[in-house]
Amino acid sequence: MGKEMFSTGAQTVIGMVHCLPLPTTVGFDGNYQQIIDRAVQDACTLEKAGVDAVIVENMGDTPFSALLNKAQIAALTAATMAVKNAVRIPVGVDAAFNDCEADIAIAAITGASFIRVPVFVDTVIFTDGIIYPCAKKCMEYRRIMGKEEIRVLADVQVKHAHMLLPYLTVEQSAKEAVSNGADGIIVTGTQIGEETPLELIRKVKTAVDVPVFAGSGVKAENIKEQLQIADGAVIGSSLKEGGMISNPISYELVKNVLDNLR
Repeated sequence: MGKEMFSTGAQTVIGMVHCLPLPTTVGFDGNYQQIIDRAVQDACTLEKAGVDAVIVENMGDTPFSALLNKAQIAALTAATMAVKNAVRIPVGVDAAFNDCEADIAIAAITGASFIRVPVFVDTVIFTDGIIYPCAKKCMEYRRIMGKEEIRVLADVQVKHAHMLLPYLTVEQSAKEAVSNGADGIIVTGTQIGEETPLELIRKVKTAVDVPVFAGSGVKAENIKEQLQIADGAVIGSSLKEGGMISNPISYELVKNVLDNLR
């Protein structure tokens, strides 16, 4: 697996492959093949520029619902399979906003090695209502599928959502995520592209002994500082021209971020 992603101090950089809007989504333009072509193009650009792994996510599917529908699962599976066949680095899946069963099913059939679960142990309110934690369902489903080697990266107190119980500390969420089976923790700012506060990373690092990833707002200017505390970074919008999610990944921007780290 090359660099062991799930080890502390590894300075792992994971690039996001943001899929274009999938079928049935408001923004879907009718071009099925383009979804797969763009995902492969972005994954290959990320690998060539030197990231350690990629996560394929249906980021174009706004407005989000907690679970994917059948057409979205079919498209995300096809995109993940195409990416897995195109790159040699580890591939992860994020069926956003919080479809852990789709994550595991897609990872199992495509050979992806890890998943990202945005709402693992928290209860949050987002634009489409309340999302309840899925740790139990996630672990049981992984077992049923016979795929216990699939690693779980869990967000705590995730961006674009509000905690239903705001008095729960991020340290409590992180500890619960680990005790429920998370192999790594992601901490984020409140919005996409917003820098993850160093204090937040520090708090989670002291609470758990699994790798902690900065999950938003990591860019060339701050990656060195962020990864002096975090064990890795999950990077998306800052690798695109103008920070626009719908733009393709820019090789130069990825290279610039990685050069500033290494």
